[in-house]
Parts: sequence; C-alpha cells; structure tokens
Amino acid sequence: MLIEARRAARNERAQLKRGGVEPPDDVYKMMRVAYPACFLAMLVEGAWRGMPPLAVLTTGATLFVLAKALKWWAILTLGPFWTFRVIVVPGVPLVVRGPYRWLRHPNYVGVVGELAGAALMTGALVTGPIATAGFLILLSKRIAVESRMLQSSARGT
Repeated sequence: MLIEARRAARNERAQLKRGGVEPPDDVYKMMRVAYPACFLAMLVEGAWRGMPPLAVLTTGATLFVLAKALKWWAILTLGPFWTFRVIVVPGVPLVVRGPYRWLRHPNYVGVVGELAGAALMTGALVTGPIATAGFLILLSKRIAVESRMLQSSARGT
C-alpha cells in the first residue's frame, strides 16, 4: 500500500501541474479511510477466529495475488495518469490498451479481488463480506464520478 500511495501522490502532483481537474464530489476522502480499515477489520477478525482451513487460505492468497497483478497491470498501463484521486487532464485521450482493452475499470476489479482474497486468507466470515460490499458501494460512486469526468474531458467541456 505504501508503494502505491507514494506513486499516486507523485502522479497526483504531476497531473495537477498539467492542468488536471478534480471533481468536488469524489468519495476519495472516505475511500482513503475505508480501504485500510477494511483490511484491518479482516485482520482483527482473522486473529480472533484463528487460521482458516489451508484450502481457503490458499484460495484467498491466489485470488489476492491475481488481483494485485491485475491492479499493477492497470497502474503500469496508466503510467503517470494513475492516481488515488480522480484527476483528469482535459484533452488527454482515454487509455484503451493493456487491461483497458477488456475492462473499463481493471484497477477497481483488482481492488475488489484484493478485498475478497484478504477475507478468505484471514477467515473473516463477517467483516470480509461486509467490508467488500461496503467498499463496492464506494467504488460505484467513484466510478460514476470518474465516468462523468472522463466523458466531460472527451467532449472538451
């Protein structure tokens, strides 16, 4: 998470210097608290419950690694345009290579996979589904804001 946070902060500064626009209605402030809180809640529940069965742990670890790989593929594909916050530089074309050829929001698919994988790895039977569902609600709001910003940028408004 720290590597991602440093990369995002560097890219955010660069995007803003290039004239990037950030919407006032993004849910970033909630997401930056909720994302690590989800993992923390699952770790606490996992410590309380004890280790899940090996097959569940292995499935969770596999899902987590695959999700992280997808997320990093998206991050590397976007390069300097990948940020935690929604910052759109007007006039820059939409990225349609890498995982974006097949998925509109591969980074977010990766995030959900990370959460589901962590829930399995920790055996978080209660907090895992609740955290993942709660974060999906935030992501749906984020996607709406991001899509609106990207459409607006494509139209030049």
